[in-house]
Amino acid sequence: MDAGDQLHRASSSRWRNNSKEAFSRSISSREEDDEEALKWAALEKLPTFDRLRKAILTSSRGGRGREIDVSNLGFQERKKLIDRLVNVAEVDNDKFLFKLKNRIDRVGIELPKIEVRFEHLNVEAEAYVGSRALPTFLNFHINIIEGFLNYLHIIPSRKEKLKILNNVSGIIKPSRLTLLLGPPGSGKTTLLLALAGKLDSTLKVSGGVTYNGHDMHEFVPQRTAAYISQHDVHIGELTVRETLAFSARCQGVGSRYEMLAELSRREKAANIKPDLDIDVFMKAAATEGQEVNVVTDYILKILGLEVCADTMVGDEMLRGISGGQRKRVTTGEMLVGPAKALFMDEISTGLDSSTTFQIVNSLGHYVHILNGTALISLLQPTPETYNLFDDIILLSDGQIVYQGPCEQVLDFFEDMGFKCPERKGVSDFLQEVTSRKDQQQYWARQNEPYRFVTVKKFAEAFQSFHVGRKLGDELGTPFDKKESHPAALTTKNYGVGKKELLKALYFQRIFVDEKELICIHLQANASGMSLFFRTNMHHESLSDGNVYTGALFFAVVMIMFNGFSEISMTIAKLSVFYKQRDLGFFPSWSYALPTWILKIPITFVEVAVWVLFTYYATRYDPNAGSNRQEHYCCQYIWFICTVFALFNGWICPFTGGHQEMVDMGLLVLTCDVWPECNNG
Repeated sequence: MDAGDQLHRASSSRWRNNSKEAFSRSISSREEDDEEALKWAALEKLPTFDRLRKAILTSSRGGRGREIDVSNLGFQERKKLIDRLVNVAEVDNDKFLFKLKNRIDRVGIELPKIEVRFEHLNVEAEAYVGSRALPTFLNFHINIIEGFLNYLHIIPSRKEKLKILNNVSGIIKPSRLTLLLGPPGSGKTTLLLALAGKLDSTLKVSGGVTYNGHDMHEFVPQRTAAYISQHDVHIGELTVRETLAFSARCQGVGSRYEMLAELSRREKAANIKPDLDIDVFMKAAATEGQEVNVVTDYILKILGLEVCADTMVGDEMLRGISGGQRKRVTTGEMLVGPAKALFMDEISTGLDSSTTFQIVNSLGHYVHILNGTALISLLQPTPETYNLFDDIILLSDGQIVYQGPCEQVLDFFEDMGFKCPERKGVSDFLQEVTSRKDQQQYWARQNEPYRFVTVKKFAEAFQSFHVGRKLGDELGTPFDKKESHPAALTTKNYGVGKKELLKALYFQRIFVDEKELICIHLQANASGMSLFFRTNMHHESLSDGNVYTGALFFAVVMIMFNGFSEISMTIAKLSVFYKQRDLGFFPSWSYALPTWILKIPITFVEVAVWVLFTYYATRYDPNAGSNRQEHYCCQYIWFICTVFALFNGWICPFTGGHQEMVDMGLLVLTCDVWPECNNG
């Protein structure tokens, strides 16, 4: 046989093998599709509650799927699911959101939208200025006395009125990404707080803010909208994943479950089989009470926090993640919730330009595809980031200079005689053109002398500009409340029930506080063991008994004051507590109750460890007989009774008897091991 025949036979063999393999693969694929169809048909026959918790999870692309309970998704399963849906955040996020939107649109479900309007909004503050504003010891007491006299109308107030927002009006439209721009001190934070319903009660506010035509008292704005502060306030002992997971758990799932139930019902009626990965994600995202939700992993992926997901956040005393990563955690803490309106205050502080671009780009995809509402304040956005926005609100000295499409903002200033240079960023130009110091360099009318144009003149000119006239016409037409989606505005004060809140806060207290308390209690036990360490104690006189009594008294004091170590930790976390309470995560009582309940079993453990460390080292009982075990248990019981007697005296001071119980316990413990006391 020549070489040509051998080559021909080899190629024919390879073709037959390839054909056989391709045929076997097609049969295998068809069998997998049939098996998957049978599993889906069986899943569709389940009751509604079970059907919304069951899904088919594929192990890999083209792999066989298995039926799972979405509430029991493991870490690796969630990670693989997110990697399949959003492998590269910059590229795949919009594709993923389009898949979600297409599934919802296919059955004719309308996503809720929120249009925020503010009309003739004025915000004033009264404050001391100059040296009286300094927080000195003398000023503190003078302010108290002066405030009391002002209340009695004896002397007039010396506080000066400061105008923060001056008659501002506008509309934040859904499906359009809006940029809030302005120099420092222009009132951007106050405007965001006013729109989110979080203004301080001491401020004087006039005008109105409405969501879909509804006033603030008709719903709960703190849960309908998410305000993201420029200050990063977090619990340093928690990891990034735990911080976002706790936030997601407290905020709940909102209207996701009801929407998914209606979606599943319509798909079943139309015999539509959705994308399996999308189905798993949506069902897992709508399941309430999970310790770590799939939404948490998705936000970690989008914000680029996967690399530090299991790193502690850190604070001033604890080393943790970087400042830029902490800023992204602050953003992600609210994105994991179900809020449909986002008000973000200086989210780019500490971030590089590429990270800011990525975050704003992801937010833009969410707003455009899922009909979200977002107002984002940035100090100095790059041209690439600026081009991502649809609308812009230019604020200066508490007045709106321009509000409308980004494409027409330069036309407005050209009509006013100012032109942006070709190599100048638009955002930098807009912040400088209203400044007395920088305005002249942009004057473009060479045949006219330059005169400073005040912010008030800009605001008045905008009213006659065609964009301003259109905005005025829209504000003049009231929003029809009938067009508001029933699920758009939240009327519940909290996202989850009392049981879930207590469970989430209980486990948070365990992971946060007890890490520090273990070290503190071990130090106390070591000091108690070493201070009264005795290898051979004399038992000849009552003066020797004073050592035993002193050791017992020291033990009572140490056990009683062990809880004082929590005071500093509680004070350090007050800022986090106030932030989460004001954002509607939980009520105050649910934060305090788990701490009180947790102290009961911890007290039993603390006393047991104390007695175990100190009983034999101090040698309360010199005899090695069988009574030692009884004396050990007797001391443990009396120490427990002492702690709870003191606790009862603090909580119910009018019941009385707690001090006598402590004295009796010390006397009984001393007499139990000291024969001379019994004889006396």
